[in-house]
Amino acid sequence: MGGYGDTMIRVSVMYPVTEGATFDHDYYAATHVPMAKAAWGLSDAVIEKGVNGPYVAAVHVTFESMDALGAAMGSPDSAAVIADVANFTTINPVMQISEIV
Repeated sequence: MGGYGDTMIRVSVMYPVTEGATFDHDYYAATHVPMAKAAWGLSDAVIEKGVNGPYVAAVHVTFESMDALGAAMGSPDSAAVIADVANFTTINPVMQISEIV
């Protein structure tokens, strides 16, 4: 993904509406997202609770660069964040990585 090293990157993790699936919004906001922020050294995260649309929930976080994103994903704490998904939902999340323009 060369060429984006100095560009702000937004990562959006979205949870599609899935028939029969469960999603614990309280756990997500109070436990999971703070865990991810701590693991990846993030100061902020925007959490959305779906009202009408294709997603039950979403979170958006910003990294200084693709290099910063790569370093965060390579953190030893990332495995715990990923494993924690099973504690609040049965939905397989969808991830979008975007360059902020």
